[in-house]
Amino acid sequence: MKAMIPYAIRFVLIATILYALNSKGGEQTLPGPVSSQQGLADGVLLGNFGSLSPDKAPGENFDLLGWSLTLPTDVNKDGKADLVYEQSLSEQFEVNPLFYTSSDGGMVFACPNVGAKTSKNTKYARTELRQMLRRGNTRIKTQGVTENNWVFSGAHSSLRREAGAVEGSLEATLAVNRVSVTGDEKKIGRVIIGQIHATNDEPVRLYYRKLPGNERGSVYFAHEINGGDDVWVNMIGSRSHTLPDPEEGIALNEPFSYKITVENNVLHVTLIRAGKVNITKSYDMTASGYFGGDQYMYFKAGVYNQNNGGEKGDYVQATFYHLHYIH
Repeated sequence: MKAMIPYAIRFVLIATILYALNSKGGEQTLPGPVSSQQGLADGVLLGNFGSLSPDKAPGENFDLLGWSLTLPTDVNKDGKADLVYEQSLSEQFEVNPLFYTSSDGGMVFACPNVGAKTSKNTKYARTELRQMLRRGNTRIKTQGVTENNWVFSGAHSSLRREAGAVEGSLEATLAVNRVSVTGDEKKIGRVIIGQIHATNDEPVRLYYRKLPGNERGSVYFAHEINGGDDVWVNMIGSRSHTLPDPEEGIALNEPFSYKITVENNVLHVTLIRAGKVNITKSYDMTASGYFGGDQYMYFKAGVYNQNNGGEKGDYVQATFYHLHYIH
């Protein structure tokens, strides 16, 4: 990794750059085939990493014109986390130690436990990408059923015509480098590394969690019923804060891939580890309440820190080597 800039001067650098740029249940899975996920080879990580350069900004190594970035800072003092939009992000934007290129060419996301949040109702800070299908076309509204967002196939035909896409997939290859190690024991070690976000709720939140006494971490996801509770699905280990070292768990700095797909209103999540059999879990979202006229979707990826306490300087970090969405 590149040398980290001390936290004492972090916010001065971030302020300078940004000013210039911007003047909830039980487990349920489905048996049977998993459609597009079936074509994934066992044990083969996703992506081609040969072209990643440590000398380039993230937007030069990755196609980031289809994303915006949320940072855990509030430079303009509006009470909300700062945003970097598509055009700036896709060029040479980086801000160490929150978002930058690692010494192996990966795209690093880091987020302290305590930082600026996206709204008053949000509990946690993030350094996270938000899918932007408009790809820099600012005439298209970012919110609502517009060409910037997508819908499920169960949505009314008029909504499917208005949306930028109908269903799709998000795939990523990454390594979690660090998790939080201080604070509330029920929050330590948790980080969300991928999401589908809807209008207000999240059809999926994909978690990695490693406890301080364990060598390996768990992977699990939550499917939130629209306006209701979370349904939790374990992939490796569980979300327990007392879990012993999970068998077949994933260590820090160990690369792995995930693919999140919505197809025919069914959610599929596949976890891929080098040389091992893939793990796929599915959930039928037909009765989850996401077909209404106000419901729109977008993917998210990065680090959404699920610990908002602990000692000053505690943080989470992950490095992405592949990130791609398909519609």
